[in-house]
Amino acid sequence: MSLFAVKPLSRIIEESESGEHQLKRTLTATQLVALGIGAIIGAGIFTLTGVAAAEHAGPAITLAFIAAAIGCAFAGLCYSEFATMIPIAGSAYTYAYATMGELMAWIIGWDLVLEYAVGAATVAVGWSGTLVSLFHNLGIDLPVQILAGPFEAVRMPDGSMATGLINVPAVFIVCAISILLMRGIQESARVNAVIVVLKVAVVVVFIAIGWSFVDPANHVNYIPANEGPSRFGYSGILRAAGVIFFAYIGFDAVSTAAQEAKNPKRDMPIGIIGSLIICTILFILYAHVLTGIVNYKDLNVPSPLTLALNKMPYTWLAITMKLAVLAGLTSVILVMLLGQSRVFYSMSRDGLLPKLFSDIHPKWQTPWRSNLLFMFFVSLFSAFAPISVVGEMTSIGTLFAFVLVCGGILVMRKTHPDLPRPFKTPWVPLVPVLGVLVNLALMAGLGWSNWLRLFIWMGLGLAIYFGYSRHHSRLRTVPVVGPGKGGR
Repeated sequence: MSLFAVKPLSRIIEESESGEHQLKRTLTATQLVALGIGAIIGAGIFTLTGVAAAEHAGPAITLAFIAAAIGCAFAGLCYSEFATMIPIAGSAYTYAYATMGELMAWIIGWDLVLEYAVGAATVAVGWSGTLVSLFHNLGIDLPVQILAGPFEAVRMPDGSMATGLINVPAVFIVCAISILLMRGIQESARVNAVIVVLKVAVVVVFIAIGWSFVDPANHVNYIPANEGPSRFGYSGILRAAGVIFFAYIGFDAVSTAAQEAKNPKRDMPIGIIGSLIICTILFILYAHVLTGIVNYKDLNVPSPLTLALNKMPYTWLAITMKLAVLAGLTSVILVMLLGQSRVFYSMSRDGLLPKLFSDIHPKWQTPWRSNLLFMFFVSLFSAFAPISVVGEMTSIGTLFAFVLVCGGILVMRKTHPDLPRPFKTPWVPLVPVLGVLVNLALMAGLGWSNWLRLFIWMGLGLAIYFGYSRHHSRLRTVPVVGPGKGGR
């Protein structure tokens, strides 16, 4: 079997509608927008904005958010066309299978593991730290032994550094969300909708109240002079865009729920583009207020929002914002674990992974065994692993997925020109080409060390593919075609 054999679209759709692998269609356009906002607003905006401003962009972090959003917008338009043409669970993995062949599909599927599973574990640790800080504000100090793993030093509320035995809060939140996802997507969407309303409302309150505390002097040198490669100036803005790209991770997770949308042809573009626009506006306003209240040179801290809150005479706001951060991180973990299980569901259905990943619960109608396995893997990683800042590593994996999706649109316009497209990416080939170039530029800005980590991760994935997946692929049992030879 050719490594570049594509999976016929007719078969993709037929398998998605079979009784054995049928998912329940319950999500509306509003719920998809909430799902996207739930994935986007969270770890990135609350943790990485300060570091990116202090180390790379200065007050021009707002321009970095715009640059990152442009890359997302190009990819989002391409995602929307794919999601309406192929309304199947699996996100970029499924799209690559239909356009660039099985090997590229495996690469992008394995790449999404980096984005969703590793990202979820990292966010879970951030959730734990925020909970500890909130408890400290309430006069409750938990023993360090249950707040961190044995290989990681953490900063306690009193400023001291300590190591623990196991990060119990991180394990708790991963297990709780995994159980919720196993029970059903509709139940998960309802919980997420409540969380989204809460955290968006509090972010808006922070922007509204904080605006009056902005010191114009902090924005005078809006684009600081360049001090070296990727340190301020325009190269610094590019590097910052790659760093805070983590803040946008998740909007593509909306496409993983395409098979559970009531009307995917109409609702998927609304969910993807709608959530991206809303979050970009909030990010720009948030960053403007943050760098206006606190000088960018002082923002190189794990929780920059705390510095801004300390300059405002409202003690109640600090507690409220920490509750919002908890809510934000909770919904990020929810959507990441949802996206991961749906990607593995699709890969398992294709034979590239064991069948257990696509087994549907007879009552809940969810890939519960996939959720169960990742509950164990992610909670174990978040409990014991020495997790440092992996935002850049996760970002480069997501940017790589976006490059492949944009390239896939160009391939599909050549190989399937007459296929119905309820939503068409505008200005092809300009938009897909710009999507490839912009996202490659953001990847380049992240530096060679992140490229090295990406290559190592991909090398491990290729070993699994050639050792197991290629020999169990379901494409080996039916006639296949090469790229450009049809296959509808």
